[in-house]
Amino acid sequence: MKNKAGAAALLVSLSLTTLTGCGMTEDTTPAATPTAGVSSTDQAIGTTKSVSSELYDLIGLKGTTTKAGVGLDECAGKDPEKYFSTFHTWTFTPAEPGRLDGVMERLRDELPAKGWKVVGFEPDTSRNKNLRLTADHDARKHSVRITYWAKDEPPKLNVSVVSGCYQVPEGETVE
Repeated sequence: MKNKAGAAALLVSLSLTTLTGCGMTEDTTPAATPTAGVSSTDQAIGTTKSVSSELYDLIGLKGTTTKAGVGLDECAGKDPEKYFSTFHTWTFTPAEPGRLDGVMERLRDELPAKGWKVVGFEPDTSRNKNLRLTADHDARKHSVRITYWAKDEPPKLNVSVVSGCYQVPEGETVE
């Protein structure tokens, strides 16, 4: 179990480093995790679930998703009892495999109308050169990376949502 938790934490750390550094923070350090404000862990988890759900709705297809819940991670260089970020990674498999054709382009075009700024749309560095879309939502302090695994059988979308760095309210600690 510790290995799974460690792997998830590594994935989130890599995702935060890659996905943030956009306009979500006043800090000019590229790898700095943006500040998301003050929130209880329950409220932050609820916000990340809501962001994830909205992204699912934007996919606009029938299918199944993995049932991973929202997780918490530490904010690099900050007190882990007072600061945290959230992450939610899931995979979408459409009911009809051919239906994913064109979805990434549609998402790239539709996300800005929903407050997202697309900051990347290119093949990843894998052998399969999977198409990857990266977007930031400055107002909601979340980033998303959607990867289209077109060569999988069946083809899938992998969605990774991460938040900025929250601080718990005065007198509370990260749960």
